[in-house]
Amino acid sequence: MAKLERTYNVPLRRGVQKAPRYKRAKKAVTILKKFLMQHMKCQLEQLKIGKMLNLKLWEHGVKNPPHHVKVTVIKDDEGVVKAELFGFKYIEPVKEEKKEEKKEKPAEEKKAEAEKTEVKHETKKEEKKEKSAQEKKTEVKQEAKKEEKKEKVTKKAEKKAKEPAKHKKAASAKHKPKTVKKSKK
Repeated sequence: MAKLERTYNVPLRRGVQKAPRYKRAKKAVTILKKFLMQHMKCQLEQLKIGKMLNLKLWEHGVKNPPHHVKVTVIKDDEGVVKAELFGFKYIEPVKEEKKEEKKEKPAEEKKAEAEKTEVKHETKKEEKKEKSAQEKKTEVKQEAKKEEKKEKVTKKAEKKAKEPAKHKKAASAKHKPKTVKKSKK
């Protein structure tokens, strides 16, 4: 295995300064990839950036990436280039595959499961009936409260209709101009 291993100090400042603030960390990643493709003579599909290097680039957020990064780069025989922050080893990301194992269960277990599902369905139906009964009770109570409020409002309106003259007199008395008494000196 002839591995090619190099250490680079990648300058990011010039390219990052040309990008708008909200795109600077992303631009730093593209500059790093471009630099590594040029110096390691590989394609973009063959280039892999390590976790710690990525964290370093995004450490201070999108707006403030570092000005330069020291990177260790390893090129395999297959041409795959793996870049990681200086002092760290590149760790391959593990992809978990979902295993689908379907075992045939004996007839007794199938019957037991069928019974459990039937019981669950029955309990759900009962719960729905209880909920609907409770909802009906609450609706009846709400309607009764609304009717009581309407009755109160109508009673108040009747009282106001009977005594409109008093309110007009009182209102007119309030708005009369006050007479100012002159004091004798």
